[in-house]
Amino acid sequence: MKLEDAILSRATLLLGEETMKSIEDVKVIIFGVGGVGSWCAESLVRSGVRHLTIVDSDKVCVSNVNRQRMATVDTIGQVKVEALKNMLLTILPDAKIDARQEVYCEETADKFNLDDYDYIIDAIDSLKDKVLLIENATKTKARFYSSMGAALKIDPTKIKVAEFWDVIGCPLARALRQRFKKLKRRPYKKFKCVYSEELLDNKGMIEESTDDPENRLLPLHSERDASKARINGSIMHITAIFGLTLAGLVLKDIYGK
Repeated sequence: MKLEDAILSRATLLLGEETMKSIEDVKVIIFGVGGVGSWCAESLVRSGVRHLTIVDSDKVCVSNVNRQRMATVDTIGQVKVEALKNMLLTILPDAKIDARQEVYCEETADKFNLDDYDYIIDAIDSLKDKVLLIENATKTKARFYSSMGAALKIDPTKIKVAEFWDVIGCPLARALRQRFKKLKRRPYKKFKCVYSEELLDNKGMIEESTDDPENRLLPLHSERDASKARINGSIMHITAIFGLTLAGLVLKDIYGK
């Protein structure tokens, strides 16, 4: 038995060889490999996905270590997508991982041929860029899944999946819908989101650090930059469940076919 077949033997036992072949053949792209996207990537590769593109412009910083799959004290300062790629290849060495250190935005969107993919995963936090990705991804034939806000939460039992317009209690989803209404546009097709209605308050403050771009002395719910997501507290078991749920939606869809 080949090494890769042995690694995936339990998945094959559950899903069957036909489904595993389908999983092997699909092409998936994940935008954003932070606390949500990095766990989504790991779950997909551990389940047999061999064609995966991961997109993120950032480097690993110290505040990532509490919740991002590839973030350790040894990877601080490394390019996130490269650190994650290296980790994923220790799980499934024959996987084809395309690591792209880029931001998905108006200036770069044309670099991504979204029609090349069977599944598109949104785990980015910039409101403007998220709207753009939603709009462009829903124009394609690909199945599209999106993560809503995973910060300020601790209760795993409150995590749910719903169609975008049915998501309730999530400020990010509300802001996205308001942006679409202001633009007088809508996503081109329905898509599912992972979200939670829970919304806690930050109890502490971030100490200022010159070597960590995320760290500023910030009051509750304040914004670092109007174009970027707010910096709020988050914890691994929530962000990981969001990411694992996104991966589960992909696998469930393949299995259902």
